[in-house]
Amino acid sequence: MTFDSLGLAEPLRLALEAEKHLKPTPIQIKAIPVALEGRDLLAVAQTGSGKTAAFTLPLLHRLAADKHHRVPGSPRALILAPTRELASQIVERIHAYGRRLKLNTSVIFGGVPHGKQIKALKAGTDIVVATPGRLLELLNNRHIKLDRLEVLVLDEADRMFDMGFIRDIRKIVRFCPKQRQTLLFSATMPPTIAELAKEVLHDAQRIEISPEKVAVDRIRQQVYFVGAQDKRKLLADLIDGPETGQAIVFTRTKRGADRVCRGLVEGGTSAVALHGNKAQGARVKALEGFRSGKVRVLVATDIAARGIDIPGISHVINYELPNEPESYVHRIGRTARAGASGIALSFCDAAERPYLKAIERLTRVAVEAVDHPLAQVSQDEAPRRPAKRGARGAGPARKRRRPGKRPVPGGRPFAKSRAVQRQSEASV
Repeated sequence: MTFDSLGLAEPLRLALEAEKHLKPTPIQIKAIPVALEGRDLLAVAQTGSGKTAAFTLPLLHRLAADKHHRVPGSPRALILAPTRELASQIVERIHAYGRRLKLNTSVIFGGVPHGKQIKALKAGTDIVVATPGRLLELLNNRHIKLDRLEVLVLDEADRMFDMGFIRDIRKIVRFCPKQRQTLLFSATMPPTIAELAKEVLHDAQRIEISPEKVAVDRIRQQVYFVGAQDKRKLLADLIDGPETGQAIVFTRTKRGADRVCRGLVEGGTSAVALHGNKAQGARVKALEGFRSGKVRVLVATDIAARGIDIPGISHVINYELPNEPESYVHRIGRTARAGASGIALSFCDAAERPYLKAIERLTRVAVEAVDHPLAQVSQDEAPRRPAKRGARGAGPARKRRRPGKRPVPGGRPFAKSRAVQRQSEASV
């Protein structure tokens, strides 16, 4: 099947040809016709499956076909995204696909001054792409109205739940007219998202694209069983390898990202860190440097696990395995973009073995173990557990006492004070 058979307007088909997007992905084949019919849609698909085009193309088709005069501060379409990076990525795709259409798009997110965003809204815009927090702030201050909204898109709904945005989303939906088209996209479908879907969707068509298969199609996955103290040396050795091009290194914490990045820079590797504590200007600069090729390694938390679409990434390295297996799927999906192949390497210390087992259960693939001089930890070694109280080296064991009893030299609990006795009698 080609995009010509999906019924999209000619300007969109020409833009797709210019972007060298000739064949639609499975999620696009199933979602675009439903969205073009004006129906609500619930789509479950992993990042990297082409879902951004699955909702932006029918959205652009609808707005271009039904032209209206722009009203200051009242967009016709709203796309909610969990992070600034993903919001910016969506705007880039809208500009690419809608290059032949006379539609205006604005992006709204936190971390930057309000002035330019308010000015863009007052000038009039057809589409707003926003993160929930800043949008709700502008709604409460009446800088934007959603009374003319025709289409609402919730992208990466499960990620927005993880980041604590569900309450904000429910508040935003109350500002929207009841007569609208709503498209909800999520990589997973936990009970909370299923409940949200029932609230915001009406007579929706559900589409699900095998999430387990997306991660393993063109990505070679390998794991190094290595002690936590040897991860830094192993990373430096792999980064210096001739087969490693641009790479994203994932850590679990922000401090960990800064620490790993600092170690790479001290070793002579061009690297930048990306996480939630960085100012918006620093985050944009880091991504631009990485996208242009000036920076070879991006060290990031899971904030970069979605919304980073850079075709030249050869390796994804999990310096620390995520404690949620779905995050692993999103992480390694940053490589093997646009039909290319990629390599995902993971470092696994003894305490992370349960994380690896959970990942293998989700992906239904046994990750290939790789030998390395620094990776000499036995694969069968059990994770270390904290020593029991009273064990050698753990200090003396303490005797357990019954709750509510205070120990005294005579072995009897202290008697209640007269004031406490009076208070107890009064309460009875």
